Amino acid sequence: MTEHVLVPAGLQSLRRSSLATLQLNLGRYCNLACTHCHVDASPGRREMMSVEVRERVIEWIRRYRPPTVDLTGGAPELIPGFREIVIAARDVGAVVLDRCNLVVLLEQGQEDLVDFLAEHRVQVVASLPCYLKDNVDRQRGRGVFDGSIEGLQRLNRVGYGRREELGLQLVYNPTGAGLPSDQRELEAAYRERLRDDWGIEFTGLWCLANVPIRRYRGYLERSGGLAPYEALLRDAFNPATLDHLMCRTTLSVDHEGRLFDCDFHLALDRPLGGHAPAPMLWDLDPRTLEGRPVPTGTHCLACTAGSGSSCSGAVV
Repeated sequence: MTEHVLVPAGLQSLRRSSLATLQLNLGRYCNLACTHCHVDASPGRREMMSVEVRERVIEWIRRYRPPTVDLTGGAPELIPGFREIVIAARDVGAVVLDRCNLVVLLEQGQEDLVDFLAEHRVQVVASLPCYLKDNVDRQRGRGVFDGSIEGLQRLNRVGYGRREELGLQLVYNPTGAGLPSDQRELEAAYRERLRDDWGIEFTGLWCLANVPIRRYRGYLERSGGLAPYEALLRDAFNPATLDHLMCRTTLSVDHEGRLFDCDFHLALDRPLGGHAPAPMLWDLDPRTLEGRPVPTGTHCLACTAGSGSSCSGAVV
């Protein structure tokens, strides 16, 4: 986000507040290769958190007790040590989020994953970019919609989306180069279609804008849509979003333990505070984060357009 955008909002730069969420990107390995994936995850990626890094991350969690631990990837469930981190975070009372692509629940060797998540009261954040089969398969791969429906049904059977303590948040991404629709209206449409067609219940819907970086940026460039999309984001800038951006309260950690202001900066290899080399998690006291400036770029406009966008959906 450039300065000429921030100045009209009365801000020279964003600054951090107290830490609310430790977001751990456990690795780039995934059983899918979605067109909108900002970290270029795929079955061919081999970056994964090592045992040594995992042990140091768990030690940090036990020492500083972050309120929320947000596990992402890739497919975090397929990274060795995923369950150890879940158990350690829950032991210190953290809310644990699992960024789940749903079809991972059908993978060989993951037959007990749904029961594990329910046993430890892990909150599932599940990507479902549309309730229409063709749109989902076009963005995420042939057969993914059917697998996602089966995954949701398995989650429902153990109480996800039906019991308060087993949260099931669905995540919507536009399939084209546009802004998300109104979150409340779209959630109502999702509820009607998923309930009527498949008997599926869920807790809520989070709408995320696609950030024009990495794989999605390449897609826009090839289709001639990059300049119009960036113009759309710029024109839709909403200063009311700035106080609620995830980069103010979230700390993003990659599979090597390096620190970033958000998952998008992680994907771009722009370290915490804009300083290279990236600092390491185990060298940080989170209390020192408050008041630090957050470096920004034009890609940040995706989080400030319209109703805003963060890891937990619209912000205003």
